[in-house]
Amino acid sequence: MSAGPAGRGQGRKQPWGNVRPFSIKTKLGALVVVSVLITTGLSVIAVHTKTELRFITVFSMIATLLITQFVAHSLTAPLDDMNAVARSISHGDYTRRVRESRRDELGDLAQTINVMADELEAQDRQRKELVANVSHELRTPIAGLRAVLENIVDGVTEADPETMRTALKQTERLGRLVETLLDLSRLDNGVVPLKKRRFEVWPYLSGVLKEANMVASARASMASGSGSHTRTDVHLHLDVSPPELAAHADPERIHQVVANLIDNAVKHSPPHGRVTVRARQGAEPESLELEVLDEGPGIPRTEWHRVFERFNRGNVNRPHGPGSDGGTGLGLAIARWAVDLHGGRIGLAESERGCRILITLPGPSSVPS
Repeated sequence: MSAGPAGRGQGRKQPWGNVRPFSIKTKLGALVVVSVLITTGLSVIAVHTKTELRFITVFSMIATLLITQFVAHSLTAPLDDMNAVARSISHGDYTRRVRESRRDELGDLAQTINVMADELEAQDRQRKELVANVSHELRTPIAGLRAVLENIVDGVTEADPETMRTALKQTERLGRLVETLLDLSRLDNGVVPLKKRRFEVWPYLSGVLKEANMVASARASMASGSGSHTRTDVHLHLDVSPPELAAHADPERIHQVVANLIDNAVKHSPPHGRVTVRARQGAEPESLELEVLDEGPGIPRTEWHRVFERFNRGNVNRPHGPGSDGGTGLGLAIARWAVDLHGGRIGLAESERGCRILITLPGPSSVPS
């Protein structure tokens, strides 16, 4: 998620750092000094000109009040502006910002308020996108299931095995979406404990790829005759070197990562394309570097920062291969969260063709941050 809202706030640089040449304390101190100097100067003038003390007192009070009023206005005016912006934010208007022209504590406060407004605006936008995307994803299988059941009730079609397979397919798609949302919620709340152990990479990844082929075949058999298709024409290839390579991680979570990446790569592959899962030894003992490569259209460099955001499904002209249902846009977000739980890194890498996603998992001696 990717570039999320917090990233926007953290990316704003402090223009003045910790240096405040005109801090509020300095201004108040200068006000006291100027008031004393004015009073002292007028007193000296009174002594030399033999002016009555009451006139000097009045002049001193007037001059001090004028200077105090000027300084007070310079301090309260930005506070009024901040109060108006904060009131707008509390009413849901995140477009207003405070001017950041001051070089004192009020300037720092104005910058903090603007950062907060940026983050709240980003979170509000993501919340609206979340509701819209979830509604869209749920509406599609519900509409398909409703159509099948209405046809059965109205006598248009019979409740034969083929029709019921179509209804079951829509129900399974609903179940997958709900499970994906639950997984993401658990990862967000940090309630998914890691159960790390040592395992052999080659047999482990072979099982993941075999399961991916079985799931694709099962989906294809469920979809046959229903007018939709599932990708079964993509070849999965495993490349592990050395063959005895071992890793230390949570196998269940890594299975989730690799399965999501394979599913995403298959959807974006051309007809009879090839998806390669490559595993190599990392920099530390029992650390692991994984790569998933496909032969699809690839992802534009301008979209790399959005790849792991929730519900992001790409911006290319034909983002999914023939027979793909488009997915939910949550698989890569869940993969990122699972890798983060291990203290690892996941991201896109340069590739001559298609998309290449690189995962780095630390060894057992590393402590996740």
